[in-house]
Amino acid sequence: MCKRDSVWHGRKVLCWETQLSYVHVVRSRVWKCIKKKTTPHACLLNSIIVIMNCTVVQVTAVPDLFLTAVKLDHDVTGAQYLHAARDDSNNLFSVQFRTTPMDSTGVPHILEHTVLCGSQRFPCRDPFFKMLNRSLSTFMNAFTASDYTMYPFSTQNAKDFQNLLSVYLDAVFFPCLRELDFWQEGWRLENENPTDLSSSLVFKGVVFNEMKGAFSDNESLYAQNLQNKLLPDHTYSVVSGGEPLTIPDLTWDQLKNFHSTHYHPSNARFFTYGDLPLEKHLKQIQEEALSKFWRTEPNTAVPSQIRWNKPREAHVNCAPDALAPDPAKQNTLCVSYLLGETGFEEERIEALLHKIEIQMKHQSASFGLALASYIACCWNHDGNPVQLLKITENVSRFRQCLQENPRYLQDKVQHYFKDNSHKLTLSMKPDEQYLEKQIKAEQEKLQQKILALSETDRKDIYEKGLQLLSEQSKTQDTSCLPELKVSDIDSTIPCTPVQMGTAGGVPVQYCEQPTNGMVYFRAMCNLNTLPEDLKIYIPLFCSVITKLGSGELDYRQQAQQMELKTGGMFVTSQVIPDTADLDLYEQGVLLTSSCLERNLPGMFQLWSDIFNSSRFDDEERLRVLVMMAAQELSNGISSSGHMYAMTRAARSLTPTANLQETFSGMTQVTFMKRIAEMTDVTSVLRKLPRIKRHLLNVDNMRCSVNATPQKMADVTVELERFMDNIASTRKERKPVRPVIVERPLDPHAPAGSVASRKLISEPNFKPCQMKTYFELPFPVNFASECVRTVPFTHEDYASLCVLGRLMTAKFLHGEIREKGGAYGGGARMGGGGLFAFYSYRDPNCSQTLAAFRKGVEWVCDGKFTQQDVDEAKLSVFSTVDAPIAPSDKGFGLFVNGISDEVKQAHRERLFAVMRKNLIDVAGRYLGFGQSTRGVAVLGPENESIKKDPSWVVK
Repeated sequence: MCKRDSVWHGRKVLCWETQLSYVHVVRSRVWKCIKKKTTPHACLLNSIIVIMNCTVVQVTAVPDLFLTAVKLDHDVTGAQYLHAARDDSNNLFSVQFRTTPMDSTGVPHILEHTVLCGSQRFPCRDPFFKMLNRSLSTFMNAFTASDYTMYPFSTQNAKDFQNLLSVYLDAVFFPCLRELDFWQEGWRLENENPTDLSSSLVFKGVVFNEMKGAFSDNESLYAQNLQNKLLPDHTYSVVSGGEPLTIPDLTWDQLKNFHSTHYHPSNARFFTYGDLPLEKHLKQIQEEALSKFWRTEPNTAVPSQIRWNKPREAHVNCAPDALAPDPAKQNTLCVSYLLGETGFEEERIEALLHKIEIQMKHQSASFGLALASYIACCWNHDGNPVQLLKITENVSRFRQCLQENPRYLQDKVQHYFKDNSHKLTLSMKPDEQYLEKQIKAEQEKLQQKILALSETDRKDIYEKGLQLLSEQSKTQDTSCLPELKVSDIDSTIPCTPVQMGTAGGVPVQYCEQPTNGMVYFRAMCNLNTLPEDLKIYIPLFCSVITKLGSGELDYRQQAQQMELKTGGMFVTSQVIPDTADLDLYEQGVLLTSSCLERNLPGMFQLWSDIFNSSRFDDEERLRVLVMMAAQELSNGISSSGHMYAMTRAARSLTPTANLQETFSGMTQVTFMKRIAEMTDVTSVLRKLPRIKRHLLNVDNMRCSVNATPQKMADVTVELERFMDNIASTRKERKPVRPVIVERPLDPHAPAGSVASRKLISEPNFKPCQMKTYFELPFPVNFASECVRTVPFTHEDYASLCVLGRLMTAKFLHGEIREKGGAYGGGARMGGGGLFAFYSYRDPNCSQTLAAFRKGVEWVCDGKFTQQDVDEAKLSVFSTVDAPIAPSDKGFGLFVNGISDEVKQAHRERLFAVMRKNLIDVAGRYLGFGQSTRGVAVLGPENESIKKDPSWVVK
């Protein structure tokens, strides 16, 4: 324990009360400077302030980001600290350590998992996951990068911030690092059936399975190899997350040693953000962590890579992607740097600088987390994070360089690309035997470990397996953990005022918000008149319609104008379930864009050109876009396989889910693969203008705008002009299916008014049971089971929401992750009235499907308390009350028709949920034979499923 008097390093240290007062004065004056957009006076910036053994070394106003950056050093340990004071209630804390492994055992990654499994003050198993249900956090996670490990959280509740800070500090600085936790989270040899000594020994472990899944993603595999081979002399030559066949070489002692050498305040960087006072953060961090350490000299710096004197080449194999376009029919795309006299066009440079300005102006709901991620790499290598925040200054310096040297960028390209001998050309191609080779290599590694075992070792493994299973099955005493109460939650929601109007006869929702000089535009166009045979092409249409060119602009010119005038223009497919009837839904496409206020006319002109004169004459451009879209879909499966499994499992349960699967599920993936492999895409090209005539039609539209009150009048004028410009698209067409119901956007407006959502039904759709297995070249599974239940406004919906969180935290997490070794799994209630179970990067899909059923039995047997229910409520409310950016206020009303009144009613039903309600809804909706359900699994070859006639194998 460090004890210091009032003098430190020869400087007078003010008493705490005086320091507090002084800092308040400094902050007050700096904030005044920010409001006036001036720099704080030098006397303020140069004042020596020491707070809780932390010396303020820099106070910088950053008016671009509306914050004050305060940089401090901890005198005793050398820990670095940055505080970003900003008028934002979503406060964030992060601590990161420079972690530079020298092998691919995944020690920093496994350590990241293991420190969160219990600590000195909070010795219960998995306090991290348990705090998810005892907190109103808006974010909780941990990340392992190539050379640092970060632990961030955010919350809007001051008490919650202190609670989470205590848990995080104790976790990283004083973890238990129990051997059993290392086995569970890292790797272990264990009997396949832990209770059967005669069953085969296999590799198990959460990180082991996670990294097997990660290495099944060819993009990740390529990126990892690129880094390893380009920077081969130090830490970047290894896999920080862990190479699956090297992970079993890590020992428990090595893990503990890595913690002792890397997880020290002298190797730490602390970051806080938001409107809570810095002084309280420093006091808590000092008392609970820093006061217990002395300075060390961590040997974690990364030396410069020795430059090569000539370029190199390398090759890597990968698994064939069964759902990607045929490589033989893909075009080879090359990127080259041109160093001609024209070089970089001025307009292109301005477009990129405009993009930076947009990023500064846009206010996200998780701005603190974005800042923490933005500064992490630079700060990790002792760069000044405050300098990174001075975006306008950096842009001005760049402009000055261009002015002084018109060939500034060409010189940089010459230096860093053309004349740089440290080049690597890395090629990757599919190997048909890749998976078989990986399986064989794992078996060889396993046999190598087994052959080294004595009979005593085998018995010890069996006994430890039983011990781990026993620990995983115990009910944990969580009384040591801090928590919020349901009574800490606000009983009412803040209202979001909107005004309903029209522009050119089109319904418009106006929402006045402090958007910081930005305008956010959305338009919903329904698909009700679109012929059925064209529906499957909608996602393709959405992905290409803003990338083909329009009017006088080819696709390159169009892209540049979009970057000059907007923050992006996007079109996405939408299938929106009704809030009161599972068999009703709205189908459409959502147009989304944003711009600086000065560029409002330019943004609407770009939309006008797309509506009036989209270009469908470039077959080669379409071919490239199709290839890119198909590849992107295929690449996304390995990282989002649980979403594809849930989407597929839900397909046979509601009309909404059926269409959603067509638009964004495996059906769409296989469809795009077929389109990408077509030798002639002319037939596809001809369908696009047909789709456009049905979709981009003024008669099918409703719009919303979020902007500042001062700019809303100008927005209205420009919106009217936009509607006049696209009036020629207006054409009344008969719906393919009759409109069943019109739901008014304004709950006080009469049904049938212009401001309404037109919902349809499919009378021929009948819910049915279906089990589908997609055999894919993955070493792990993604499994889901979905059950048809009730819509959003039903009285049981709230109970099912709480039930999902309860089952995840109190049963499924233990069964699927801890015992089963999957990276993740749980249950949740979806907005479309479907209750979904799921697992992610899962080695045991059959065991997991059985766990889903056992979870329902566990609830029906009432093996939980009202305290458990209250914790689940907290978890639900952390999502319900998640911060909403000004750009997104009113979005739920515009898209889903969910008004503040409907939200408040749902909130009151959540508060009213009791233990008996969960037992009731579990039995009535989730019990076997009670409701229609669907099952889907994506994963490797599975002989038992192939032999089961109840499964459809794809």
